[in-house]
Amino acid sequence: MTTEEAPEPTAATVPYRFEPDASAAELAERFGELEAGTESGVTVTVAGRLMLRRVQGKLAFATLQDNSGPGADGRIQLFAPAATTPDFEGSAPALGDWIGVTGEVMTTRRGELSVRVDAWTLLAAARRAFPDKWHGLSDTDTRYRQRYVDLWVTEEARRTMLLRSRLVSLTRRWLEDRGFIEVETPVFHPIPGGGYARPFTTHHNALGTDLYLRIAPELYLKRLVVGGFPRVFEMARVFRNEGLSSRHNPEFTMLELYQAYGDYHDHMALTEELVAHLATELCGGTTITYQGRELDLAVPWRRATMTDLVDEQIGRRLDAATPTDELRAVCDEYELPWHDGDGPGMLLLEIYEKTTEAAQWQPVFVTDYPEEVSPLSRAHREVPGLVERFEAIVAGRELCNGFSELVDPDEQRTRFEAQARRRSGGDEEAMAVDEDYLRALEYGLPPTVGLGIGIDRLAMLLADAPSVRDVILFPTLRPEADPS
Repeated sequence: MTTEEAPEPTAATVPYRFEPDASAAELAERFGELEAGTESGVTVTVAGRLMLRRVQGKLAFATLQDNSGPGADGRIQLFAPAATTPDFEGSAPALGDWIGVTGEVMTTRRGELSVRVDAWTLLAAARRAFPDKWHGLSDTDTRYRQRYVDLWVTEEARRTMLLRSRLVSLTRRWLEDRGFIEVETPVFHPIPGGGYARPFTTHHNALGTDLYLRIAPELYLKRLVVGGFPRVFEMARVFRNEGLSSRHNPEFTMLELYQAYGDYHDHMALTEELVAHLATELCGGTTITYQGRELDLAVPWRRATMTDLVDEQIGRRLDAATPTDELRAVCDEYELPWHDGDGPGMLLLEIYEKTTEAAQWQPVFVTDYPEEVSPLSRAHREVPGLVERFEAIVAGRELCNGFSELVDPDEQRTRFEAQARRRSGGDEEAMAVDEDYLRALEYGLPPTVGLGIGIDRLAMLLADAPSVRDVILFPTLRPEADPS
């Protein structure tokens, strides 16, 4: 097809179907050793976006990107002599257009692997100006809002999203190899529960009742353990009506898993082994760099009680038995808010989170939380007032939360009722009494351990991403003033 013969492509001439028979990555692997200035005698058909073009006299060169491989492996040069070139100097094809090309695989005199253009087809026109592939999008708000452009012009964004996809796939396989089965539980909950957070509320017209988008799948997954599934997990989309930040998105992904016959020591071991496995598979080893600082994710991770860590950080030995007035005084000293209804456990947690958590850079399991702030956790077998709960802190932020599960229905009712009183007093994040869950416990929940890992935060860590928005394809943003 010569330039003179090629009609100006329009929407009406765009084909309904196109069948490439090769990709840029396949061509690089197959013809990577082709000598400079050589014709292969092999004709292929490729397709992708036109991401770069330049004209040198009677020759036209272009870069076709199909994202079949990382970096340069996802691009192939198009070489078009004057006799066969499409109108690279005119309006078709334009930068950003999807095109299909048929031609012979060859190398230029400089050794650049190319497809010589014998024929081309417009597959979709880019009606908006496409950013220069080699400069990308510099405005982060535009990147998040127009991810469909960002993924083409920002190689880092593509790598991050591919890493996240592999992370989820590897995690599923790793858990299944250990006898866990994947399940799906309701997203609409009649009662908000399973976490300490403010829910989103919606209304079901046919039932005439309010429902809540789940803040956690925990109570349903433990019902399944009662039902005879000893190892279950869910990659759950959860929703929390909270603010936006570099670490928080109101819609996020939580891996939750439950294991009968275990305790919180078992899931601390599971957590560190899983994360070390993912780091090895995705990053090449357990020593990684996050935001310029080294992290060692090798097993084992440190274990330390909340009391010990606070003591190390501020030089005071505080615990759930410390008098309330003393804890309030410490809060005042560090300008931390507190409320009249806060007991020692709530005050201790506030002190820990505001003075100590962010200082924990290398992985550490923070153990033995106050019962007051852990309504679903089993009482500590040795220390009154505490529960067998842990959080993994990595790079100064919470990565996961787990605990030996409370199995006594009477004690669970007492904890629920205490939460309900807080809720009646204005605490919108406190839990309500879930009668059906209590009924399930009355059928018997064996010793069980549970764990929730934030997939978004884990992806941030392994992709070296500074913001949760960098690892979510379409993060929640403020409405655009003018989306046109």
